[in-house]
Amino acid sequence: MSLVRPVAKTVFDQWIKGTQRSGVGPLLFRQMFEKESCTYTYLVADPVTKSAILIDPVLETVDRDCKLVTDLGLNLEACLNTHCHADHTTGSGRIKTIFPECKSIIAEASEADADVKLQDMDEIRFGGRSIFAFATPGHTAGCMSFVMDDHSAVFTGDALLIRGCGRTDFQGGSAAQLYESVHTRIFTLPEACMVWPAHNYVGHTCSSVEEEKRLNPRLTKSKEEFITTMDNLGLPYPKQIDSALPANLKCGV
Repeated sequence: MSLVRPVAKTVFDQWIKGTQRSGVGPLLFRQMFEKESCTYTYLVADPVTKSAILIDPVLETVDRDCKLVTDLGLNLEACLNTHCHADHTTGSGRIKTIFPECKSIIAEASEADADVKLQDMDEIRFGGRSIFAFATPGHTAGCMSFVMDDHSAVFTGDALLIRGCGRTDFQGGSAAQLYESVHTRIFTLPEACMVWPAHNYVGHTCSSVEEEKRLNPRLTKSKEEFITTMDNLGLPYPKQIDSALPANLKCGV
């Protein structure tokens, strides 16, 4: 069975508008934190088949994450990156030296190297479970969110943070595009769907679609107000971008 397969738009639309899928198997899930860049890495696995994926691995925590994979007796199928990060170096390349069968995966629109380059609506399978690629550009041109097959969770990268969102002033970012991505994609998911972001800087771990639709101070604004807000953030230059971005375009190596 192929690790990644395209899904017809009609099928995808039917799935995304449907209720939570019944009959899927159990899920093993871990959220892990890297303190320097405040990045979350997610381990998601089918505990029956032991097939697993990592989402947004960080170079500095590769040993920790790989030990957990080994300790749990899992077979790591793939490392997924939500986008080409500017604030840390991906651990994908180093993980592939530890688990040679593991595939690196990123959106083709990111223009980064990887074993598999995703298109919108692609399905990534691991054991009896799967996760779907949701193109959500705006923070960068190549951002993707990943939605669990039963609508229980969405891994949003920097597109949607807890009570915030990623900046839009570099890597082909666009405030208007990000607003559309969140409102027409992520906010169309069931309100109970849990939001698992790539970062948090104050200790929050997760949110939900319902919470962010109601409480996100940026994305509850009108589109015009949102664009004005994002264009005037005055954020400093990302401190790791000059080293992280070139490395991440080469799978972190």
